[in-house]
Amino acid sequence: MTTSTSRPFYRQKKYQIIAAIILLLIAFRIYLPTLVKNQINKTLANIPGYYGHVEDIDIDLYRGAYVIKEMYLNKGTAKTQVKFLNFPQNDISIEWKSILKGKIVSEIIMTNPEVIYVFEDQQQKSSDADVDDWTKALTDIVPIDINHFEIHKGKLAFVELQADPNIDLQITNLEMTADNLRNVVSTTKTLPSPIKATATSFGNGNLAIDGNINLIKEVPDMDLSLSLKSANATALNDLTNHYVGIDFDKGKFELYSEIAIADGYLKGYVKPLLAHTKLIGKEDSILEVIWEGFVGFFKFVLKNQKTDTLALKIPLEGDLKDVKTSSWAAFVSIIQNGWIEGFKRETDNEISFRDAFIDANSPKDKKEIRKERREERRAKRAERRDDK
Repeated sequence: MTTSTSRPFYRQKKYQIIAAIILLLIAFRIYLPTLVKNQINKTLANIPGYYGHVEDIDIDLYRGAYVIKEMYLNKGTAKTQVKFLNFPQNDISIEWKSILKGKIVSEIIMTNPEVIYVFEDQQQKSSDADVDDWTKALTDIVPIDINHFEIHKGKLAFVELQADPNIDLQITNLEMTADNLRNVVSTTKTLPSPIKATATSFGNGNLAIDGNINLIKEVPDMDLSLSLKSANATALNDLTNHYVGIDFDKGKFELYSEIAIADGYLKGYVKPLLAHTKLIGKEDSILEVIWEGFVGFFKFVLKNQKTDTLALKIPLEGDLKDVKTSSWAAFVSIIQNGWIEGFKRETDNEISFRDAFIDANSPKDKKEIRKERREERRAKRAERRDDK
């Protein structure tokens, strides 16, 4: 009678079970990318009013990561073939350094992502389409909370095909980092997550965004500043000619803004500025010359003669569902820049998260608090004058 010890090991039951388990694991590993891809495509297919697709998935188990390749999303009613969201390469992995802090979170690195807003496609009405649906679906694709986010070589574009010529304003070479989004490092800071971005704007301008946010809340809090410097104003010609019938022969366009949001209450401003611009070009028709000459006259009257700039400052304030601005304040700002004191070509450093928080939560103390803020600004201006 033969015993188990006299049989070859590969015929023994325990080794056969181990071999079967190993084969099953290998088969599962081979099929896993297909399984994940099918699940993601199912998620994209179920977004109301939109359709999307993922071409391929790579999985690196050793670092707890998977790479989504050639993912896109478009509106169901879109008439063009231009992809609204086009994400060629998305690396999603566990952020190992956070595990040491007792948190399991993920990091995402996106390479060459594109967001192209085709005006005609997005204006097509759809009873099902909702921005919240596709943003939630994209976050559902990541099974673990995102703590670190990077964008490399990104692109944003606004396109209007019905305009003649077509309007195509692009922001390229977008580099962005956002860290500590799930508040892993600090649980005490009001705005624990730093965010920075740089890009090349239309007209070869320099775009920069800097600030801090808090994504833990249902309505995120934030304190951001934005600057767009030295963009060639002629890059706006297709837009301005289509909407207001003017174009630029030369000049620079710049934009500065500060935005603070606290508990769903926004406070900030937008400051567009034109410097050293000329409206009438040699190739303009007689009607264009007349209209641009008329506009140019008011531009000449309202611009700051010393700095050769035309600027205005548009205040923004209110609940996010009903942000208000003041046309009168904007007009007064044009007069202030042109006839009193030229605006600086930089952010004014006058909006802080504290301002939005106070206005959102302490309406009875607004007058006193605003008085304190004015005194603080006067003191800072006095200090700068003394330093000079």
